[in-house]
Amino acid sequence: MADQEIQASDKREVQPEGGEFTREGLYFTPAVDILETETELTMLVDMPGVDNENVEIDLKDNVLSLLGKVPSAQEEGQELLTEYRTGNYFRSFRLTDVVDQAGITASMTDGVLHLRLPKAAKAIPRKIPITGA
Repeated sequence: MADQEIQASDKREVQPEGGEFTREGLYFTPAVDILETETELTMLVDMPGVDNENVEIDLKDNVLSLLGKVPSAQEEGQELLTEYRTGNYFRSFRLTDVVDQAGITASMTDGVLHLRLPKAAKAIPRKIPITGA
């Protein structure tokens, strides 16, 4: 991937594409960093308030879907001011044949989902040796 400067963006609500969103509640689009090496892609997905038990990762028809659920913490009393909205997280990515889908692994630490997407053998650059005649 080319070197690019990436700007941090504000938290955005998920907007359904081509129809109604079928999940209840408020959903945000998590910020994602994607890093590339010769052998794999690494995705770092920010989902504050989400732990291992509340993450669902699905892969169907070459679409990788990430869902992070934030447990609701309703405090008793009247709400006077809210500066930080909480909700769940949802994002999906279309994968190409560059990714070895069977080798995808994931871990979660401090609200950051770490996905490793190994490249398929045909996508890994290699040197062709030259032999003399």
